[in-house]
Amino acid sequence: MSPKNGKATITDVAKLADVSTATAGRVLGGYGYTSEKMKEKVLSAAKELGYIPNLLARSLMTGRTKTIGVVAGDIESPFYASIIRGIADVAERRGIGLIITNSDEDLNREISSVRLLLEKQVDGLILSPCEPRRSEHLAAAMAAGIPLVQVDRMVHGLDVDFVGVDNRTSSAQAVGYLLRLGHRRIGMIGELVHDEIDLVTFVDKSRGDDRISDSLYPSWQRLHGYLDAHRAAGVDIDERLIRQAGAYTAEAAERQAQLLLADRNMATAIFTADGLMTAGTMSAISASRLTVPDDLSLICFDDLDWMSFLSPGIDAIAQPRGAMGAAAAEILLDRIDKLGGKIRTIKMNPRIINRGSVAPPRLGGAA
Repeated sequence: MSPKNGKATITDVAKLADVSTATAGRVLGGYGYTSEKMKEKVLSAAKELGYIPNLLARSLMTGRTKTIGVVAGDIESPFYASIIRGIADVAERRGIGLIITNSDEDLNREISSVRLLLEKQVDGLILSPCEPRRSEHLAAAMAAGIPLVQVDRMVHGLDVDFVGVDNRTSSAQAVGYLLRLGHRRIGMIGELVHDEIDLVTFVDKSRGDDRISDSLYPSWQRLHGYLDAHRAAGVDIDERLIRQAGAYTAEAAERQAQLLLADRNMATAIFTADGLMTAGTMSAISASRLTVPDDLSLICFDDLDWMSFLSPGIDAIAQPRGAMGAAAAEILLDRIDKLGGKIRTIKMNPRIINRGSVAPPRLGGAA
């Protein structure tokens, strides 16, 4: 049986199921009470007719659109792609639609994306904030009753759920690994962007302020771990070995790596703060005709597919990106269903993958 105009309506479904239009509307709209027997009849009829529900009409009845919005920092990045996959898997399993936008790590674009998603009447938001100290647009969304979960980065002073990793501890473990092998001149390359604090001040204050990096970009938290490892090992910190790319690009990282490698008292190992920093550093190492790990050891934060294709592969701190996205989605959907409880901060444990890019320093190179 098919409707005359080719598009099934609730009336068509009700007629085939032999129930009232009101009953069919409750079942298909997901509101009110209907017996299991009636539900089965209506859903069977809807399936037979190929009925497609009017989500806009349903949202007017239930106050929910059954969609969530995601604001990714860089939709082309493998890091965000894996997080989005984790979100999408949970959303599909729970019958929720997904609207994905891209901020391109730009605050104005992030604000526009949030506004667009609110106009689309999403039931909740997941995002990786591009500015840790600017939250007016996010606070406005919360004031409008929209649940919010942050991934990877945490906005200062915003009391919402967060899913990420312990950047500081994981970085300290990676740098500690290099120190235990005998390295004493370990370079670090990270974007380390911030308008309100400079590198020298951060290094100095991190001695007494245990939470100085909490509300900063992840690269600063990873630098904090780098400093922790040196202090725990009793190794002096040479700030000249810490290079600020100043931008989230491989080109910026390559320039800083070139400067680091040109120093006569060169580093014997380098710790890079993320995948783009690693790509730029590898270009500089190749141009300098150095070999890894014979001339220089390398370990990076975040594990990307291409790192395993090199010979040797690159030792990396692998973040559970898919699991991070899945956890964020589960928390958000629980919030939407009023099952959330207390604000949750989940910091997952990455793991170090050894591929052969780290070795003890050459004789005489660890001074």
